[in-house]
Amino acid sequence: MSAPTQTRPSPELLPHAATRPARHVPALWLALLATPVAASANSPVLILPDMAGSLGVRTATATWLVTVFAWAMAVGTPLMAALLRRRGLGSTLKLSAALIVTGTAVLAAAPWLPLAMAGRAAQAAGGAGLVTAAMSLAGSVRRMGVITAGFGTFGAVGPLLGSAIAGTASWRMSLAVGALALLALPAVVRRADLSAPRRGTPFDGRGAALLVLMATALVLIPRYPLPAVAAALAMAVPLALHIRAHPTGFVPASLLRTRAFVLCAALACTLATSYFTLLFTVPQLLGERTGWSAATIGTGQLAALLTGSALSMALAAASARMTRRRVLTILLTVGAIAPLTAALTPWAPLLLLVATLAVLATSAGQATLMVYATKDTPDAQRPTAIGLFNLCYQLGGAFGPAIAAVVALGGQSS
Repeated sequence: MSAPTQTRPSPELLPHAATRPARHVPALWLALLATPVAASANSPVLILPDMAGSLGVRTATATWLVTVFAWAMAVGTPLMAALLRRRGLGSTLKLSAALIVTGTAVLAAAPWLPLAMAGRAAQAAGGAGLVTAAMSLAGSVRRMGVITAGFGTFGAVGPLLGSAIAGTASWRMSLAVGALALLALPAVVRRADLSAPRRGTPFDGRGAALLVLMATALVLIPRYPLPAVAAALAMAVPLALHIRAHPTGFVPASLLRTRAFVLCAALACTLATSYFTLLFTVPQLLGERTGWSAATIGTGQLAALLTGSALSMALAAASARMTRRRVLTILLTVGAIAPLTAALTPWAPLLLLVATLAVLATSAGQATLMVYATKDTPDAQRPTAIGLFNLCYQLGGAFGPAIAAVVALGGQSS
C-alpha cells in the first residue's frame, strides 16, 4: 500500500519550495528567453527603405512598423505581468510563445502595411511576456545585469543582422529573429515553477483598459503632439480616479506613492528614449556626413553597441558595491553626454562613441533601476511592479524611433 499523501509536506507549509526551482534557472537561459526581442526590435534600423519599397509606402511611413512594435511591447508588458501574477509562469510562457509564432507567420505573408503591423504587434506582445517572465526569475542585480546586457548585445547585433538577412533572404526574415527566444523555453520549463498561484485576485479590466489607452496616447505624442497630449490628459483623469477608487487594482496606488519607484521608472523612460532615438538617428547621420556604406555603418555601430553592452554588464555587477547616489550619478552623467555629443560633435566618427554611451546608460540603468524600484515591493506585487517599470522603459522604446523619424526623416510625409 502506498504511503498516505498526508506524509508529504504541503507546499503551503513550505513557502520557499515553490520558488526554489525558479531560482535555479541559469541566467544565460533567462537572457536567451528575454533578449532576442531586442534584435527583432532593432533589425529594421538599416533596412527601412527596403521595407517601405516592398510594401509600397514611404520610408517615414514604414517606421510605423517600429512604432507599433514598441507600442505593443509597452502595453503588453503590464498585461503580461498581470497574467503572470494571476495565472502563473506556465500560462504566460504558453501565450507568449503562441503570439510570437502567430505574429511571425502573419508578418511573413502580409502584403500590406496594416497587416504587417498586426504581425509585429503580436510578436512584440509575445516578447513582452517572455521578458516579464525572465525578469521575474532573475532575483538579483547581477542576474538582471546579464539580461539587460543581453538586450544591449542583441540590440547591437540587430541592425547588422537585419541588414544581412534582408540581403541574403528578405526583410521579412530579418523581423523573425525574435523567435530565437523559443529555443530557451525547454530549459526554462524544466527548471522553473510553472504552477498557477493558489489564490488569484480579480482582474481589474477597467484599470487595464485605461492604462492601455493612456499608454497608446503617450506613444503617439512624437507623431501627433497636440491630439495625443489631449488624449493622454483625457485618459489621465479617469485613470487617476480609478486608482483612487481601486488602490489595489491593475495600477496599485502604493507603487505610485513610492518615491523610489516613480523616480527610477521616470529615469528609465528618459534613458530609453535617448537610446532609441540615437539608435535610429546615428546611422542616418553617419550616412549623411561620411558617405559610408550601410554595411560599414552597421559594423561600426555593432562594435560600439557591443562595447557599451559589455560595460553595462560590468557596471551592473559593480553596482552592488557602490552607493545608490554614485550609481545614479554615473547613469545621469553618461546619459546626458550621449545626446549632447550627438548634437554638438563636428567629427562624424565620434557618433559611434555616442552609441556606446547610450547603450551603457540604458542597459545598466534598466538593471540597476529596476532593482531599486522594486526593492521594497511585496512579493505578491513584484510582477506588477516589474511590468509597470518595464512599461515606462518601453515607452522610451516607442518615443525614440518616432522622434528619430521626425529628426532624420522629417523631410518625408508620414
